[in-house]
Amino acid sequence: MKKVTSLSAVIAALLLAGCDDDKTEVVEVEKAVVTTDTQTQVVEVEKTIVVTDTITEIKTIEVPVVVEVPAGGANNMQVGTRPDFLVQDMDEGELKDKLAQCSNGPFYKTDFSIGHRGAPMQFPEHTKESYLAAAKMGAGILECDVTFTKDKELVCRHSQCDLHTTTNILETDLAQKCSTPFVPADPENGVVAQAKCCTSDITLAEFMTLEGKMDAANSMGTTVEEYMNGTSNWRTDLYASRGTLMTHAESIALFKELGTKMTPELKSPSVTMPFEGFSQQDYAQKMIDEYKAAGVDPKHVWAQSFNRDDINYWIAQNPQFGAQAVYLDDRYEAQTAENEKGVTPQQLVNNPELLAPTMAELAADGVKIIAPPMWVLVTEENGEMVPSAYAKAARDAGLGIITWTLERSGHLAAGGGWYYQSVNGAHRGEGMINNDGDTFKLLDVLAKDVGVMGVFSDWPATTTYYASCMGMPASI
Repeated sequence: MKKVTSLSAVIAALLLAGCDDDKTEVVEVEKAVVTTDTQTQVVEVEKTIVVTDTITEIKTIEVPVVVEVPAGGANNMQVGTRPDFLVQDMDEGELKDKLAQCSNGPFYKTDFSIGHRGAPMQFPEHTKESYLAAAKMGAGILECDVTFTKDKELVCRHSQCDLHTTTNILETDLAQKCSTPFVPADPENGVVAQAKCCTSDITLAEFMTLEGKMDAANSMGTTVEEYMNGTSNWRTDLYASRGTLMTHAESIALFKELGTKMTPELKSPSVTMPFEGFSQQDYAQKMIDEYKAAGVDPKHVWAQSFNRDDINYWIAQNPQFGAQAVYLDDRYEAQTAENEKGVTPQQLVNNPELLAPTMAELAADGVKIIAPPMWVLVTEENGEMVPSAYAKAARDAGLGIITWTLERSGHLAAGGGWYYQSVNGAHRGEGMINNDGDTFKLLDVLAKDVGVMGVFSDWPATTTYYASCMGMPASI
C-alpha cells in the first residue's frame, strides 16, 4: 500500500505570484511523497513553465473593391493637353499647385463632367463624333437637345431652326425647302446674308442625309461656300470632315453603349404649337417615352427645359423622370431696365427675393434641380470670386444646381464675355478674368463654394481633369 501527496499546485501558485509581468520563467518543483509499508521516499521532478506577454498586432490590409463598370468607364479617360495648358496659364497659388500635381492622372469618368452637345469646341455639335469625343474625355453625362422634324420625329439639334449653320443643308438640294433659302450678303451696302433652315422643314429621312458641321456662319458671305465658312478662330474645322447626325432614339442607344448617363433638353419649338395636331404635351411625353422604350433607368436621365410647364408636366405625369427634371432658369431675364420695376438681370441675381416664382415656390412645386448660366452663380466681393445671393438662396431652398457652359467663351484675356459677366468687370468691380487659366478659378468656386452638382462644358476634358484631381465620385 502506498499514499501519494502532490505539493506542486501550491508551490507553483506561490512562485507565479511573484513573477515579472513581461516575461517570467517559473521553475515548478513538484514533490511527490511516496509512502510504503517499509519506507518513505521523496522524489523531486523539475518542470519549467515559460510565461510571455500576448501581443496583439492590428494591421490594415487594403482589400480592393471590384465594381463592374461599362466599357470605357475605368481610369482610361483621355484629357489631352488642353487642361495642362490651362493649368500652366493660371495665376500662381494653391489651386494651381494642386492641379499641376495631377497632370499625369489618373483621370476617370464623373457625373460632374457634362458634355454640352458633346464636345463642340472642336467637333460638330450633336453628332456621333462629338458624343464619342466627349465620352472619351470622361463626360459622365451627355446631352441631346431635342427637337422634331416635319413628320414629328425627334432629333438632336440645339435649335429647331439652326440647320443652316450646323449642317451642310445649304449646299444640298434640300436648301430649296428651307423656311428662308439663302440670300447673299451685300457688303457694299452693309446688308448681311440671310438663311433659315428648320428641322420642321424636312422629314426625318431627309434630315438623316445631311452632315453636321461646326456651328457658324459668315454673315457677309456672298456665296453659300463663303457663308458656311465662318468657324471662329479659337475653334477648328479639323474634325468637321465627318459629322453624323442622330435621332434622339439613336443618341439614347449610343449613350447606353458608351455607359454614360443622359440629359436631354426639350427645345422650345420655332413653329406654332400644336404643330399639325402635335401638342406641347405630346412633344414632352414623346421624349420621355423614347427613354422608356429603351429601358433606361429614370435615375440616369436628367430631362431639361426652360419651359416650366414642361417641368411641371413631367413631375405630374412621369414622376420617376420628373424627380430629377432640370429647370433651365432664365427668371433673371424676366424683367429689364425698361420694365415697370426697372430691375436689371444683375439686380435680380443679387436680389433673388425679387425673382418670380421664388426659390421656395419652385421647391414647393416639386422642382428639385435648377440650372442657370455660370455668371448667375458668382459675384465679386472684396477682390474675391464668391457665391452670389442667387446661389445662396437656391441652396437655402434645398435646390440642387447644375450650370452652363464652360469652355464656350474663347480666349479669356478680354474677360470671357457673357458667361463671365458678373466677375469680369462688365457690371461691377475691375474684373478678375484675364487669362485662360481663370477657367479653373471659376470652376473651383462653382464646385467648392457654390456646390454645383455638375458643369456643362464644350470641352469635357477640362471638367474631367478638375473632378479627377479633386477626387470627386466616379460615374458608375
